[in-house]
Amino acid sequence: MAKEELRVYNSMTQQKEIFKPKVSGKVGMYVCGVTAYDLSHLGHARAAINFDVLYRYLQHLGYEVTYVRNFTDVDDKIIRRANEIGEDPLSLSNRFCQEYLSDMDALQCLLPTHQPRVSDHLEEIKDMISLIIKNDYAYAVDGDVFFAVEKLPNYGQLSGQKLENNRAGERVAVDSRKRNPADFALWKAAKPGEPSWDSPWGLGRPGWHIECSAMSAKYLTFKFDIHGGGIDLIFPHHENEVAQSCAACQESNVSYWMHNGHVTNNNEKMSKSLGNFFTIREIIGRYHPLSLRHFVLSAHYRSPLNYTFSQLESSSDAVYYIYQTLQDCEDSLSMFQEGILKEGADQSGKTIQLDPADAQECIRKLRSEFETKMNDDLNTAHILTGAFQDALKLINSSINAVKKKQPKKQKQQKQKQQDQADQEEQQKQQQLLMNQSLVEVKQEIISFLSILGLLSSHSYTEVLQQFKDKALKRADLVESDVTNLIEARAEARKNKEFAKSDQIRADLSAKGIALMDLGKETIWRPCVPVEQQQQSVKT
Repeated sequence: MAKEELRVYNSMTQQKEIFKPKVSGKVGMYVCGVTAYDLSHLGHARAAINFDVLYRYLQHLGYEVTYVRNFTDVDDKIIRRANEIGEDPLSLSNRFCQEYLSDMDALQCLLPTHQPRVSDHLEEIKDMISLIIKNDYAYAVDGDVFFAVEKLPNYGQLSGQKLENNRAGERVAVDSRKRNPADFALWKAAKPGEPSWDSPWGLGRPGWHIECSAMSAKYLTFKFDIHGGGIDLIFPHHENEVAQSCAACQESNVSYWMHNGHVTNNNEKMSKSLGNFFTIREIIGRYHPLSLRHFVLSAHYRSPLNYTFSQLESSSDAVYYIYQTLQDCEDSLSMFQEGILKEGADQSGKTIQLDPADAQECIRKLRSEFETKMNDDLNTAHILTGAFQDALKLINSSINAVKKKQPKKQKQQKQKQQDQADQEEQQKQQQLLMNQSLVEVKQEIISFLSILGLLSSHSYTEVLQQFKDKALKRADLVESDVTNLIEARAEARKNKEFAKSDQIRADLSAKGIALMDLGKETIWRPCVPVEQQQQSVKT
């Protein structure tokens, strides 16, 4: 069977296309980053995570990827915020660039190959503007430089916007000096209280759009494979990038334009003006960062992502289950390695078995489904179900068999009958096969998680404890509170006050704390609150 090829949705052609890089074995990818004037929000997290998965998957496929993600550190919003708080604009933007990188690290987004900033690329920007003017696609007026959109017959090819319907742009007001209201600024003349740099047109600073054309050309040339960003950037930002780059170089070409969908809050568009947005920092203060990453990947990157309390709780529960399964598997394998289970048979004479053929079939299905879905325009939403869940269930069912058959250490006795030696050796070999099968399934799951960026560098035990700490915070409890309630419940059961014991369990369950009775011991784990309320996680 021929290996499936990666297909991605190209916003320029509005269809899925087979991915073929311009240079065999190499990929150039540019993704628009943040304007650094405040803490980054959930929309920024979605774009970063989605394109991080693309980056990881391309590397998994064997490509050498040059990944460029910029920082806008010179912009109207930055200047406005800096003036409000009395801080130097570049100092302000640098501070929030670092905050963004801290958030990305928490969300396990790999560092791009290059992270250029506008303030470090003024010469490249001015050179491109000069080239666009030389090619008669721009004009200078009183120290400003505007792009003449009417000079480009195919302006609007990416967004589908007709020139007569175009707005002046998201970040600029209509200027009577423009030849066409849709003309946009490449260079802005200096104003009092704003940072400025010398240029052939006088002191000033770059417009918003030109930075990405200049920086992508520097690091990837005018011809590269993938340009990505949020769907809200298609117009005017990416449309204007296409225009600028084509005006500077007629051979300019991006093979695939990729855009992630909007983020909504309870099905309403998330925005600062509505006051219904959440920063990454707020969310991961109450939920594990892996929960947020899982939540983002639970929807196709081009689909709207609806943020609700219940969905984030579900993602948290799903990731906890993954890591609990890995921890249980590791514990079981350790017992084999330490020889604790060398007896291998319970009192009824049954042996511990995991059919190696079942394990191999599980791995085959997991690989096949993963490859099929990822190659279908990075369909992560369906990857997290199906064969992946079957693999986790296989591990758990095998571990449960081990637990049931595990003899109590204190009850182990020396075998007196010599004729049982052969049986013991046979059972030992069966356990070694089971051990190897568990290892192989576990490793396949780990590989799967690594490509999705869901594999933590911390131990399974540490991750599980981190999840428990976040659950306690959401429940407004500390560990001792839960311990005391477990003891109170045990006392109630001892006194046959079952209504009281049931109420303790129900109250904790409503707060996202599940009690689990294992023999005479009661432990707890995070869970989805039984009585979920559609409420904000914002404190």
